[in-house]
Amino acid sequence: MPELRVEDIIQRPLITEKNTWLMEQGQYTFVVLPTANKIQIRDAIEKTFDVRVKAVNTLNVKPKARSRGLRRGRGRITGHEAGWKKAIVTLEPGQRIDIFEQV
Repeated sequence: MPELRVEDIIQRPLITEKNTWLMEQGQYTFVVLPTANKIQIRDAIEKTFDVRVKAVNTLNVKPKARSRGLRRGRGRITGHEAGWKKAIVTLEPGQRIDIFEQV
């Protein structure tokens, strides 16, 4: 299996109201590559942001079903959103990622 690049593992930061509250506790949330494991995510965060990671928690967000109706009785179209993987990264005390402060 080819080695994953750091740029491929971390796709984007996830910024929501709950995640803003978690930042005050030193936890940051990212959308990551679904095939990446916790060790690869830890290395990518440490190399990218030059911080020390205490823990990495991951979860897979399941695809959500969607449907919409068509006009004039032609039926419904059904599909789903894509699934993705979320990583919640806890940093060592005193460490911060400043990219979130700019948002």
